[in-house]
Amino acid sequence: MRPFGTIDGAPVHEARIEAGGGVMSASIIEYGAVLRDLHVRRRDGRRQRVVLGFDRLEDYIAHSPHCGAIAGRFANRIGGGTFWLDGQRYQLPLNQDGRHSLHGGHGFGVRPWRFVQATADSVTLALVSPDGDQGYPGTMHVTCRYTLAAPMTLRIALEATTDRATVVNLCHHSYFNLDGGTDVLDHELEVRANLFVSVDADLIPDGQILAVAGTPLDFRKPRPIRRLDAAGDRQRYDNAYLLRRDRLETGAVDDLDLAHASTLASAGSGLRMEVWTTEPALQVYDGAKLAVPVAGLDGARYGACAGLCLEPQHVPDSPNLPHFPSTVLRPRSVYRQLTEYRFA
Repeated sequence: MRPFGTIDGAPVHEARIEAGGGVMSASIIEYGAVLRDLHVRRRDGRRQRVVLGFDRLEDYIAHSPHCGAIAGRFANRIGGGTFWLDGQRYQLPLNQDGRHSLHGGHGFGVRPWRFVQATADSVTLALVSPDGDQGYPGTMHVTCRYTLAAPMTLRIALEATTDRATVVNLCHHSYFNLDGGTDVLDHELEVRANLFVSVDADLIPDGQILAVAGTPLDFRKPRPIRRLDAAGDRQRYDNAYLLRRDRLETGAVDDLDLAHASTLASAGSGLRMEVWTTEPALQVYDGAKLAVPVAGLDGARYGACAGLCLEPQHVPDSPNLPHFPSTVLRPRSVYRQLTEYRFA
């Protein structure tokens, strides 16, 4: 543990964990429960940083596009910033272009959490979100546990309880880059999904579920992220895929079923990362809007597509789309999400 800065006079701490004699190491800060840094060992013995991050708390507060954060109370978008639950309408902050709610408004990814438990290879952080926070009902108690597991796995376990019916959709929001290059467009990506969620111009789901076959969104077989559209412009990706969940590990960890969601690979570093999760959907964002005005880790500059987000979660705007899996959490129930990022 070490101090990482202060917010309104209150200290923000950083924890560093390690596993496998240095095969993996990670740094986590209390602000946003952010995974600030992550290194894994390559085949040639060198250590490779695989996420985007910053050296100063001030840069996270002023410039970070949710790098490494836990987004919530509802990650992604809620159309019009409103939803109905048990006959009552709830209004949320309209922090996306003044029309929609994104990542819960002033949400969990920009809040001070606190460390409540630590070992050599894991840390647990906790957060209390009071009733009415950002317009959401119910006092919610949330925990996030980061664990480095053998052989080279980052495991993220999220849990939440509430004293009143509410909605919840948490996700981990790291930008991954497996070789340290200026962009990830030549990384190869596989997404185990036949279907994606159709959206409007504001990236709000329109209720349709479409096939990836014959579209630029087809990653059923590994291929480079870089692709030109019909107009000759680079294809952009910020899409929710419905996972097939056909490659399943039953009760693998904490009695939860993990499904293979995605694989990302870099020929430059020889590293591969598989994503396994309990969640029904995967948001794939290519970081096309990245234009961070300050330097990142080791002075790196983060421009367009400097990192790729692979965010296991529920479908955006699910509270307004009853034909998708429910995101309602009620008292005496526990929200549980488990995601593993497995490197090789």
